[in-house]
Order: sequence, then C-alpha cells, then structure tokens
Amino acid sequence: DPRDLHSFPTRRSSDLNAFLESEVRRRTGEVLAVQEVTILGLASLAETRDNDTGNHLRRTQRYVHELAKYLKDQGHYPDQLDNAFLDMVFKSAPLHDIGKVGIPDAILLKPGKLDPDEFEIMKRHSRLGFEALENAERMLGKSVAFLDTAKMITLSHHEKWDGSGYPDRRAGTDIPLCARIMAVADVYDALISKRVYKDELKADRAAAIIREGSGTHFDPVIVEAFEALESRFREIAVEYADL
Repeated sequence: DPRDLHSFPTRRSSDLNAFLESEVRRRTGEVLAVQEVTILGLASLAETRDNDTGNHLRRTQRYVHELAKYLKDQGHYPDQLDNAFLDMVFKSAPLHDIGKVGIPDAILLKPGKLDPDEFEIMKRHSRLGFEALENAERMLGKSVAFLDTAKMITLSHHEKWDGSGYPDRRAGTDIPLCARIMAVADVYDALISKRVYKDELKADRAAAIIREGSGTHFDPVIVEAFEALESRFREIAVEYADL
C-alpha cells in the first residue's frame, strides 16, 4: 500500500532504536557478568589458601545483603542505604579476605591459637587486601564503585565499634557502614564454622556472642537487624553449608 511508504522511515528508526537498546543491554550484561566472575575468581584465591573456609564467601555475601536490605527497609542510615549500595556491597563482600594470600601458611593454617607476634602478622591481611585493590584501581586509571566498596570492606571489617579493632582503631560511625555490616556477617559465620584452629559453635551460642558484642564490637543498629534476621541466617547457613 503506498500509504505505508510515509511510515517507512519512522519504522526503520524505531527498529534501529530497539536494536541499539537491546545491544546496550546485552553488552552491559556481559560486562557485569565478567565483573562478577573476576570478583569471585580473585576472592577464591584467598579461599584456596585458607582451605577450611568452604562456602564462607557465599554465606557472608548473602548475610551482608540481607542485613543491608533490612536496614534500608527499616529506614536506617537513609543517606547511605539505597539500591546501589545493596548491589555494591553484595558484589564486593567476597573480597573481604583477599589479603590472606599474603599471609604465610605457617600462620594462616596453624592448628591452634596464634601467639602475639603471629597475630600481628595475621592482622596485616586487611591492609594487604586494601593495597592490592587500590593498586588494581590505580592501574585501571579510574575509580570503580564496587572497588571503592571492596576497599572499605577489606580494610575495615575488623574494626570495632568501641575503637579497639584493627588496623586503624577506627570507632563508631567513622567505620564505613559496609565494613560494619561485614563485621557482623564475618564473625557470625566464623563462629558457626569449623576451622583448623577451633570447632564450630551452635547457632544459638553464636547469636548470643553477636548480641553480647553490641555497642563494643558491633554497631548496635546492625545487631538489632541481625536479631530480626537470625532465622534467615540459619537458612543461609544450611543452604550454603560446607561440603
């Protein structure tokens, strides 16, 4: 029909726009997939060194996401918690112990309590991980959102609310929120997991230790979120149990 000729340029433009949008979505998906595979690949380096951690990375990644989502839904820290934060903290969480690749086996795999000198060496893993990620970002030549989050988590997830943690003895809200969330997730999972230097604790006892650390080790607001999500943490622990 000759009348269709008038709409041909419009249809062609519409088809081209649809194709371009589809192509952008496809390529964006590929970039994100490569990014996530790279993160998990790097994180697995630390996991293979510390062969007792099993599914620790997968469990803590999901604990962190559940805590962040609950805090957001409850209106806590509204200036920081948004969907972008949830996405970044989920992607970055597996890198929290990447610095352990720089710790000697004699210390990392010691079947017993570390002596004071050994513990000082072990504590270096948080700064080693931070520096490795910072160097990667420097070589890339630009800031990347998930690496910024990963650096904060890696450096500060052993800081304590009362300022007695390491490596910088930061306290309270001076500790990045993502690291404060990771602290709860990391300690809980360490408590319920069997390690070369200790046996696992029952979930009830581990939860009690988290509650006892409110206001000293942990951000009290995040401990409240943990208490609300305790049953969900147990489900995650079962779903991603060590083989």
